[in-house]
Amino acid sequence: MTSAENRLRSKAARLRSLEHKLYNAPPNGYSVIELAKLCGVNRRTIYRDLDTLSEADVPIWEHNGKYGLDRNKYLATIRLNLNEAIALFFAARLLSHHSDEHNPHIVSALDQLAAGLPDQTIAGHIARLAEIVRKRPPNPHYVRMLELLTRAWADRRMVRIRYRAPNREPTERDIAPYFLEVVRTTPGVYVIGYDRLRNDLRTFKVERIEDAKLLDERFTIPPDFDPYAHLARSWEVMNEADVTIHLRFSPQAAPRIRENRWHHSQQLIDNADGSCDVYLTVAGIREILSWVLSWGTEVEVIEPSELRAEVVNHARRILEKYK
Repeated sequence: MTSAENRLRSKAARLRSLEHKLYNAPPNGYSVIELAKLCGVNRRTIYRDLDTLSEADVPIWEHNGKYGLDRNKYLATIRLNLNEAIALFFAARLLSHHSDEHNPHIVSALDQLAAGLPDQTIAGHIARLAEIVRKRPPNPHYVRMLELLTRAWADRRMVRIRYRAPNREPTERDIAPYFLEVVRTTPGVYVIGYDRLRNDLRTFKVERIEDAKLLDERFTIPPDFDPYAHLARSWEVMNEADVTIHLRFSPQAAPRIRENRWHHSQQLIDNADGSCDVYLTVAGIREILSWVLSWGTEVEVIEPSELRAEVVNHARRILEKYK
Protein backbone atom coordinates (compact mmCIF):
# COMPACT_ATOMS: atom_id res chain seq x y z
CA MET A 1 0.00 0.00 0.00
CA THR A 2 1.37 3.42 -0.97
CA SER A 3 1.81 6.31 1.45
CA ALA A 4 -1.03 8.17 -0.29
CA GLU A 5 -3.36 5.20 0.27
CA ASN A 6 -2.32 5.06 3.91
CA ARG A 7 -3.13 8.75 4.34
CA LEU A 8 -6.57 8.28 2.74
CA ARG A 9 -7.35 5.32 4.97
CA SER A 10 -6.19 7.24 8.04
CA LYS A 11 -8.36 10.22 7.10
CA ALA A 12 -11.38 8.00 6.48
CA ALA A 13 -10.95 6.38 9.89
CA ARG A 14 -10.57 9.81 11.53
CA LEU A 15 -13.73 11.09 9.83
CA ARG A 16 -15.70 8.03 10.97
CA SER A 17 -14.44 8.57 14.51
CA LEU A 18 -15.40 12.25 14.45
CA GLU A 19 -18.83 11.43 13.02
CA HIS A 20 -19.39 8.89 15.79
CA LYS A 21 -18.38 11.37 18.50
CA LEU A 22 -20.65 14.07 17.08
CA TYR A 23 -23.58 11.64 17.03
CA ASN A 24 -23.00 10.75 20.69
CA ALA A 25 -22.26 14.30 21.79
CA PRO A 26 -24.01 15.66 24.92
CA PRO A 27 -27.18 17.71 24.32
CA ASN A 28 -25.25 21.01 24.16
CA GLY A 29 -22.61 19.53 21.81
CA TYR A 30 -18.81 19.55 21.79
CA SER A 31 -16.49 22.51 21.22
CA VAL A 32 -13.71 22.27 18.64
CA ILE A 33 -11.16 22.12 21.46
CA GLU A 34 -13.02 19.17 23.02
CA LEU A 35 -13.28 17.39 19.67
CA ALA A 36 -9.58 17.92 18.99
CA LYS A 37 -8.71 16.38 22.35
CA LEU A 38 -11.10 13.43 21.83
CA CYS A 39 -9.74 12.73 18.34
CA GLY A 40 -6.09 13.37 19.15
CA VAL A 41 -5.59 16.04 16.46
CA ASN A 42 -5.24 19.82 16.35
CA ARG A 43 -8.11 22.28 16.01
CA ARG A 44 -7.29 23.12 12.40
CA THR A 45 -7.76 19.47 11.44
CA ILE A 46 -11.11 19.37 13.22
CA TYR A 47 -12.33 22.44 11.32
CA ARG A 48 -11.29 20.83 8.02
CA ASP A 49 -12.94 17.54 8.95
CA LEU A 50 -16.16 19.29 9.95
CA ASP A 51 -16.24 20.95 6.52
CA THR A 52 -15.59 17.60 4.82
CA LEU A 53 -18.43 15.90 6.70
CA SER A 54 -20.81 18.78 5.95
CA GLU A 55 -19.97 18.57 2.23
CA ALA A 56 -20.83 14.85 2.43
CA ASP A 57 -24.33 15.82 3.69
CA VAL A 58 -23.70 14.76 7.29
CA PRO A 59 -26.27 16.90 9.23
CA ILE A 60 -23.94 18.77 11.59
CA TRP A 61 -25.41 21.54 13.72
CA GLU A 62 -23.49 24.39 15.37
CA HIS A 63 -24.64 26.61 18.24
CA ASN A 64 -22.47 29.02 20.22
CA GLY A 65 -19.31 27.27 19.12
CA LYS A 66 -20.60 23.78 19.99
CA TYR A 67 -21.17 21.00 17.42
CA GLY A 68 -23.33 17.90 17.19
CA LEU A 69 -25.44 15.87 14.75
CA ASP A 70 -29.15 16.15 14.01
CA ARG A 71 -30.17 12.59 14.84
CA ASN A 72 -33.50 12.92 13.05
CA LYS A 73 -31.73 13.61 9.75
CA TYR A 74 -28.64 11.48 10.19
CA LEU A 75 -28.29 8.42 7.95
CA ALA A 76 -25.84 5.73 9.02
CA THR A 77 -23.88 3.75 6.45
CA ILE A 78 -23.01 0.06 6.78
CA ARG A 79 -21.29 -2.56 4.62
CA LEU A 80 -22.55 -6.14 4.58
CA ASN A 81 -21.49 -9.36 2.91
CA LEU A 82 -24.09 -11.75 1.47
CA ASN A 83 -24.58 -13.79 4.65
CA GLU A 84 -24.85 -10.64 6.79
CA ALA A 85 -27.44 -9.28 4.35
CA ILE A 86 -29.48 -12.47 4.72
CA ALA A 87 -29.33 -12.13 8.50
CA LEU A 88 -30.61 -8.57 8.14
CA PHE A 89 -33.39 -9.80 5.83
CA PHE A 90 -34.53 -12.21 8.54
CA ALA A 91 -34.61 -9.32 11.01
CA ALA A 92 -36.59 -7.21 8.51
CA ARG A 93 -39.04 -10.06 8.00
CA LEU A 94 -39.61 -10.32 11.75
CA LEU A 95 -39.99 -6.53 11.87
CA SER A 96 -42.73 -6.64 9.24
CA HIS A 97 -44.54 -9.35 11.23
CA HIS A 98 -44.21 -7.32 14.40
CA SER A 99 -45.64 -4.10 12.94
CA ASP A 100 -49.42 -4.57 12.74
CA GLU A 101 -49.95 -0.96 11.61
CA HIS A 102 -48.36 1.56 9.28
CA ASN A 103 -45.20 2.86 10.92
CA PRO A 104 -43.48 5.37 8.60
CA HIS A 105 -40.11 4.87 10.34
CA ILE A 106 -40.17 1.13 9.65
CA VAL A 107 -41.11 1.82 6.03
CA SER A 108 -38.31 4.38 5.65
CA ALA A 109 -35.75 2.10 7.31
CA LEU A 110 -36.68 -0.82 5.03
CA ASP A 111 -36.67 1.40 1.92
CA GLN A 112 -33.18 2.69 2.70
CA LEU A 113 -31.95 -0.78 3.55
CA ALA A 114 -33.23 -2.09 0.22
CA ALA A 115 -31.63 0.81 -1.65
CA GLY A 116 -28.26 0.25 0.02
CA LEU A 117 -27.92 -3.50 -0.58
CA PRO A 118 -26.00 -4.56 -3.69
CA ASP A 119 -27.70 -7.97 -3.98
CA GLN A 120 -30.87 -7.24 -5.93
CA THR A 121 -32.67 -10.42 -4.87
CA ILE A 122 -32.46 -9.60 -1.17
CA ALA A 123 -33.00 -5.88 -1.80
CA GLY A 124 -36.15 -6.68 -3.78
CA HIS A 125 -37.61 -8.74 -0.94
CA ILE A 126 -36.85 -6.04 1.64
CA ALA A 127 -38.49 -3.44 -0.62
CA ARG A 128 -41.54 -5.71 -0.78
CA LEU A 129 -41.63 -5.87 3.02
CA ALA A 130 -41.60 -2.05 3.13
CA GLU A 131 -44.59 -2.01 0.78
CA ILE A 132 -46.48 -4.52 2.96
CA VAL A 133 -46.01 -2.33 6.06
CA ARG A 134 -46.86 0.80 4.04
CA LYS A 135 -50.30 -0.60 3.16
CA ARG A 136 -51.28 -1.27 6.77
CA PRO A 137 -53.71 1.11 8.52
CA PRO A 138 -52.02 4.22 9.97
CA ASN A 139 -51.99 5.00 13.68
CA PRO A 140 -50.53 8.52 14.07
CA HIS A 141 -51.08 8.54 17.85
CA TYR A 142 -49.01 5.38 18.38
CA VAL A 143 -46.22 6.69 16.14
CA ARG A 144 -46.17 10.00 18.01
CA MET A 145 -45.96 8.25 21.40
CA LEU A 146 -43.16 6.00 20.18
CA GLU A 147 -41.22 8.94 18.71
CA LEU A 148 -41.47 10.85 21.98
CA LEU A 149 -40.35 7.88 24.07
CA THR A 150 -37.48 7.19 21.69
CA ARG A 151 -36.29 10.77 22.07
CA ALA A 152 -36.63 10.59 25.85
CA TRP A 153 -34.66 7.33 25.96
CA ALA A 154 -31.91 8.67 23.72
CA ASP A 155 -31.62 12.02 25.52
CA ARG A 156 -32.22 10.70 29.08
CA ARG A 157 -35.22 12.96 29.70
CA MET A 158 -38.21 12.33 31.95
CA VAL A 159 -41.64 11.83 30.36
CA ARG A 160 -45.07 12.57 31.80
CA ILE A 161 -47.57 10.00 30.54
CA ARG A 162 -51.27 9.30 30.95
CA TYR A 163 -51.49 5.53 31.10
CA ARG A 164 -54.57 3.32 30.96
CA ALA A 165 -54.03 -0.24 32.15
CA PRO A 166 -56.69 -2.77 31.02
CA ASN A 167 -60.03 -2.28 32.83
CA ARG A 168 -58.66 0.58 34.96
CA GLU A 169 -58.92 4.34 35.09
CA PRO A 170 -55.99 6.25 33.53
CA THR A 171 -53.23 7.53 35.82
CA GLU A 172 -50.65 10.26 35.27
CA ARG A 173 -47.04 9.24 35.87
CA ASP A 174 -43.57 10.72 35.45
CA ILE A 175 -41.29 8.00 34.15
CA ALA A 176 -37.61 7.66 33.22
CA PRO A 177 -37.36 5.37 30.15
CA TYR A 178 -34.48 2.95 30.76
CA PHE A 179 -35.18 0.56 27.88
CA LEU A 180 -37.57 -0.14 24.98
CA GLU A 181 -38.51 -3.77 24.36
CA VAL A 182 -40.58 -5.63 21.77
CA VAL A 183 -42.34 -8.88 22.61
CA ARG A 184 -41.82 -12.08 20.66
CA THR A 185 -45.35 -13.46 20.38
CA THR A 186 -47.69 -10.53 19.68
CA PRO A 187 -47.20 -7.03 18.24
CA GLY A 188 -46.34 -4.64 21.03
CA VAL A 189 -43.64 -2.29 22.31
CA TYR A 190 -42.96 -1.77 26.00
CA VAL A 191 -41.01 0.88 27.88
CA ILE A 192 -39.21 -0.22 31.04
CA GLY A 193 -38.18 2.46 33.49
CA TYR A 194 -38.44 4.18 36.82
CA ASP A 195 -41.98 5.21 37.74
CA ARG A 196 -42.08 8.11 40.19
CA LEU A 197 -45.68 7.38 41.17
CA ARG A 198 -44.79 3.87 42.39
CA ASN A 199 -41.18 4.76 43.31
CA ASP A 200 -40.08 1.59 41.54
CA LEU A 201 -39.23 0.02 38.20
CA ARG A 202 -42.31 -0.55 36.04
CA THR A 203 -43.19 -1.75 32.53
CA PHE A 204 -45.66 0.13 30.29
CA LYS A 205 -47.12 -0.92 26.95
CA VAL A 206 -46.76 1.94 24.47
CA GLU A 207 -50.15 1.19 22.90
CA ARG A 208 -51.80 1.95 26.28
CA ILE A 209 -50.26 5.43 26.65
CA GLU A 210 -53.03 7.94 25.97
CA ASP A 211 -50.81 11.01 26.06
CA ALA A 212 -47.19 11.92 26.77
CA LYS A 213 -45.13 15.05 27.31
CA LEU A 214 -41.35 15.34 27.20
CA LEU A 215 -40.01 17.07 30.32
CA ASP A 216 -36.86 19.15 30.71
CA GLU A 217 -35.77 17.11 33.74
CA ARG A 218 -32.99 14.64 32.96
CA PHE A 219 -32.24 11.29 34.57
CA THR A 220 -29.36 8.85 34.90
CA ILE A 221 -29.81 5.13 34.38
CA PRO A 222 -28.48 3.31 37.47
CA PRO A 223 -25.21 1.53 36.70
CA ASP A 224 -26.61 -1.71 38.13
CA PHE A 225 -29.57 -1.75 35.71
CA ASP A 226 -28.95 -4.32 32.99
CA PRO A 227 -32.01 -4.62 30.72
CA TYR A 228 -30.94 -8.02 29.43
CA ALA A 229 -30.51 -9.41 32.94
CA HIS A 230 -33.79 -7.75 33.91
CA LEU A 231 -35.63 -9.54 31.09
CA ALA A 232 -33.74 -12.83 31.25
CA ARG A 233 -36.33 -14.52 33.48
CA SER A 234 -39.35 -13.06 31.67
CA TRP A 235 -41.43 -15.03 29.22
CA GLU A 236 -42.03 -11.73 27.43
CA VAL A 237 -41.57 -8.55 29.51
CA MET A 238 -43.13 -9.12 32.94
CA ASN A 239 -40.75 -9.25 35.89
CA GLU A 240 -42.41 -11.06 38.77
CA ALA A 241 -41.34 -13.71 41.29
CA ASP A 242 -39.65 -16.77 39.82
CA VAL A 243 -41.86 -19.78 39.22
CA THR A 244 -40.69 -23.27 38.23
CA ILE A 245 -42.98 -24.74 35.59
CA HIS A 246 -43.22 -28.42 34.70
CA LEU A 247 -45.07 -29.28 31.48
CA ARG A 248 -45.65 -32.67 29.86
CA PHE A 249 -46.15 -32.66 26.08
CA SER A 250 -47.82 -35.50 24.24
CA PRO A 251 -45.93 -37.78 21.79
CA GLN A 252 -47.65 -35.87 18.98
CA ALA A 253 -46.43 -32.44 20.18
CA ALA A 254 -43.02 -33.50 21.50
CA PRO A 255 -41.19 -33.37 18.13
CA ARG A 256 -42.24 -29.74 17.67
CA ILE A 257 -41.20 -28.89 21.23
CA ARG A 258 -37.77 -30.43 20.66
CA GLU A 259 -37.21 -28.28 17.55
CA ASN A 260 -36.93 -25.01 19.51
CA ARG A 261 -35.45 -23.58 22.64
CA TRP A 262 -38.45 -21.74 24.04
CA HIS A 263 -36.64 -20.15 27.00
CA HIS A 264 -33.02 -20.00 28.11
CA SER A 265 -33.93 -21.85 31.35
CA GLN A 266 -35.49 -24.76 29.46
CA GLN A 267 -34.63 -28.32 30.44
CA LEU A 268 -36.14 -31.12 28.36
CA ILE A 269 -36.45 -34.79 29.31
CA ASP A 270 -37.61 -37.42 26.81
CA ASN A 271 -39.96 -40.13 28.02
CA ALA A 272 -40.21 -43.76 26.86
CA ASP A 273 -43.69 -43.28 25.37
CA GLY A 274 -42.46 -40.47 23.04
CA SER A 275 -43.71 -37.64 25.21
CA CYS A 276 -41.37 -35.11 26.82
CA ASP A 277 -41.25 -33.16 30.05
CA VAL A 278 -40.16 -29.52 29.95
CA TYR A 279 -38.96 -27.55 32.97
CA LEU A 280 -38.82 -23.74 32.87
CA THR A 281 -38.10 -21.05 35.43
CA VAL A 282 -39.86 -17.83 34.46
CA ALA A 283 -41.07 -14.62 36.09
CA GLY A 284 -44.66 -15.43 36.98
CA ILE A 285 -47.38 -17.38 35.15
CA ARG A 286 -49.38 -14.57 33.53
CA GLU A 287 -47.43 -14.33 30.27
CA ILE A 288 -46.77 -18.03 29.72
CA LEU A 289 -50.42 -18.98 30.29
CA SER A 290 -51.55 -18.13 26.75
CA TRP A 291 -48.65 -20.13 25.27
CA VAL A 292 -49.58 -23.15 27.36
CA LEU A 293 -53.25 -22.82 26.35
CA SER A 294 -52.24 -22.64 22.67
CA TRP A 295 -51.11 -26.30 22.86
CA GLY A 296 -54.59 -27.41 23.87
CA THR A 297 -54.83 -31.07 24.87
CA GLU A 298 -51.25 -31.74 23.73
CA VAL A 299 -49.85 -30.44 27.03
CA GLU A 300 -50.49 -31.09 30.71
CA VAL A 301 -49.38 -28.72 33.44
CA ILE A 302 -47.77 -30.76 36.21
CA GLU A 303 -46.57 -27.79 38.25
CA PRO A 304 -47.20 -25.23 39.65
CA SER A 305 -50.68 -25.81 41.02
CA GLU A 306 -51.78 -22.21 40.29
CA LEU A 307 -50.97 -22.55 36.59
CA ARG A 308 -52.68 -25.94 36.46
CA ALA A 309 -55.77 -24.38 38.10
CA GLU A 310 -55.79 -21.54 35.54
CA VAL A 311 -55.76 -24.03 32.65
CA VAL A 312 -58.57 -26.05 34.27
CA ASN A 313 -60.65 -22.90 34.75
CA HIS A 314 -60.15 -21.89 31.10
CA ALA A 315 -61.16 -25.39 29.98
CA ARG A 316 -64.34 -25.23 32.06
CA ARG A 317 -65.28 -21.81 30.69
CA ILE A 318 -64.67 -22.99 27.12
CA LEU A 319 -66.83 -26.07 27.71
CA GLU A 320 -69.58 -23.90 29.20
CA LYS A 321 -69.47 -21.50 26.26
CA TYR A 322 -69.80 -24.30 23.70
CA LYS A 323 -72.51 -26.29 25.46
